Amino acid sequence: MSMTPPKSIIILGGGTAGWMAANLLAHHWSDRGVKITLIDSADIGIIGVGEGSTPQLKAFFDILGVTERQWMPQCNATYKLGINFEGWSNRHGFDRYFHPFQSELDGQILPAFYYNALARRTARNVPAHPDLFFLPTKLARMGNGPIAKNGYPHQLSYGYHFDAHLVGQFLKKLALDRGVRHLDRKINSASLNTMGEIDAIIDEDGGEYRADFFIDCSGFRALLIQKSLNEKFISYGDMLFNDSAVVMPTLPAMAADKGPNNYTGARALSSGWLWNIPLTNRTGNGYVYSSHYQSDDKAEIEFRTEIGALEDKGHVRHLKMKVGRVENSWVKNCMALGLSQGFLEPLEATAIHIVLATMEKFIAQYNNPENTDIADAQAIFNEDIGRRYDGICDYIVAHYKLNQRHDTQYWRDNAQNQNLSPSLKQIITTWFTAGDLTREIGRQNISSYYSSLSWHCLFSGYGIFPMEDKMIPAGDDIRHYDMQEIENFLADHADNFPSHAELLGKL
Repeated sequence: MSMTPPKSIIILGGGTAGWMAANLLAHHWSDRGVKITLIDSADIGIIGVGEGSTPQLKAFFDILGVTERQWMPQCNATYKLGINFEGWSNRHGFDRYFHPFQSELDGQILPAFYYNALARRTARNVPAHPDLFFLPTKLARMGNGPIAKNGYPHQLSYGYHFDAHLVGQFLKKLALDRGVRHLDRKINSASLNTMGEIDAIIDEDGGEYRADFFIDCSGFRALLIQKSLNEKFISYGDMLFNDSAVVMPTLPAMAADKGPNNYTGARALSSGWLWNIPLTNRTGNGYVYSSHYQSDDKAEIEFRTEIGALEDKGHVRHLKMKVGRVENSWVKNCMALGLSQGFLEPLEATAIHIVLATMEKFIAQYNNPENTDIADAQAIFNEDIGRRYDGICDYIVAHYKLNQRHDTQYWRDNAQNQNLSPSLKQIITTWFTAGDLTREIGRQNISSYYSSLSWHCLFSGYGIFPMEDKMIPAGDDIRHYDMQEIENFLADHADNFPSHAELLGKL
């Protein structure tokens, strides 16, 4: 018999993480009599920077039975096919590449991409840029959306861009409609019982709120998991240099007759990178940088220059980032979620992915009939979530370690950074020694964090191959894939997808 879920749960903090948790708990456990309360304060704002997602957000709404027509227009949302990286490499022909979400059709072309990438690693002059091989990339360049016309037999994986504040409001209403209780209180502290568990959380007027279990969504304050339970924080600062961001919206950027872009932009700058996130009503912009290499004032000037707002008197926000994670997300009768749990910079839009993975794993521990001991389930949970954070961190670190621009001290230091995990070191070694990268990722059991496709796109997208003057013609021992045939294959399939603007207009 499976473990019994807590009879009452208090979620401390709203925002996207808190209200996602409330909805998932209500969906899975409301029929088991679990009482769910979310407590937050209107006086405490949310950061609301992360406005992009991976395909896991679609899975979340599918679980709840919420259609795109119900939520996307209310949240100024657009579709996202992937991320367009620009300026991370100065290798000829590799100044940009597209990181697509994996889809059904990839299996028909992936062998050609993997084969050519391996051949080029052995200095054979064959095409190996990832942009040549994937349908989402083709659609992104054409301005088409990810949902095909009726009758097309294949589906694409896709994410979204959205207004984080509006999504929080939508999820709040959804949770309240499903029986979640909401209290507007400013919580300042917590009391512990004799076993060191959280007994109650206490508001500014001394009011106490008790539950069997608490979920800490209090943001970087980490009021419960760190300040009350003293859980250790593991910093990623020696691997990920960026600790600051400056953000500002601009008017929506529309491709002619295509609507907003259907991808996130990630353009490398002098001490970090610039994001562009297209919504229906505006473009979200932000410069993620390291304060050790650039002052806030200089970062703002560079940021405004890049987005064409140097003379604009519009207000920017400066943010500080605490990059890392708590050692254990589930401690005694408390689980950390969202920024309380950890933070990886927004390069691959993983924040919502981790929230969902954490909640799904937490609920699964109670629903698994084989789990009878809560301590064992807790240990399995913490090990899994910790590995997930570290695995995602490795992939993000690799973007900086492998950069091919080296024109500023920031980029040179990132390239020379030796604070790498054994896992990442082995992946890099496998690539440079022309080993089987897919097999290595499988051996390490990390494909659920980032697949072999993603790793191949990163290495190949940067052009991490022998220099062109070292290349030799591909001989008879190399299989020659017909690149025109691949291009025709992608073009034929792309014709089944309407423009991004048309899809948004149907919502």
